[in-house]
Amino acid sequence: MTAPRVSPAPHASSLDLGGRTALVTGAAGGIGRACALRLAASGAEVRAVDRDAAGLQTLAEQGHDLPGTVEPYVLDLTDLDAAELAAAGTDVLVNNAGLQLVRPIEEFPPDVFHMVLTVMLEAPFRLIRGALPHMYGQGWGRIVNVSSVHGLRASAYKSAYVAAKHGLEGLSKTAALEGAAHGVTSNCVNPAYVRTPLVEKQLADQAHAHGIPEERVLSEVLLQDSAVKRLIEPEEVAEAVAYLCGPQASFVTGTSLALDGGWTAH
Repeated sequence: MTAPRVSPAPHASSLDLGGRTALVTGAAGGIGRACALRLAASGAEVRAVDRDAAGLQTLAEQGHDLPGTVEPYVLDLTDLDAAELAAAGTDVLVNNAGLQLVRPIEEFPPDVFHMVLTVMLEAPFRLIRGALPHMYGQGWGRIVNVSSVHGLRASAYKSAYVAAKHGLEGLSKTAALEGAAHGVTSNCVNPAYVRTPLVEKQLADQAHAHGIPEERVLSEVLLQDSAVKRLIEPEEVAEAVAYLCGPQASFVTGTSLALDGGWTAH
């Protein structure tokens, strides 16, 4: 089964981030790439963070003609001190970088569990920690944490990913409570399965874990709990991120915006 592809909506004109600096992690592909281009289209100077130097260079070329700029910033987020330093002076922070491994708990490698929590929970903490002094000093800031439907619901065989996303939800809410008095909002966006390389790489692992052929994974596993039977596009997630950065969302903080096709309506 091939999920239908939808055309992303054109960029809205209401978001003006001219003069703002945005940092997007995991920016070389997927949701991060879409977010970096969306924010640059709104005039932001985007600090595009990833360990994939070639992917960042391609991204920078794609953003060449946009109103804002895309600056490649090669960084491995397991270097937590460097991650915190990279966030200094940031007006908009998008914590997006992630990784996935599908295994039963008893077979899950402890070193991979540690790596997932480092990249997807501890690094966002350090990036927020690095960004807040500047945000507080100017009385304005936007933190958007790309969580997942798995920040709201669990699935079997994803112990590290689910644990990290649930932790990110709590971190985001705490940042919202602390930042409100300083003009800083913090929210999560929670997509279901997005058409990204991260999801595509799961198909074989999911097939093995569930004991079904790979061609049945999309319909019987990934889309089973979604009322809308398709993958969400990265550009759709980027629009939700852009909304949370705009003036119309200034009263939206400490929440989780579900883009899950009805998954959590069950």
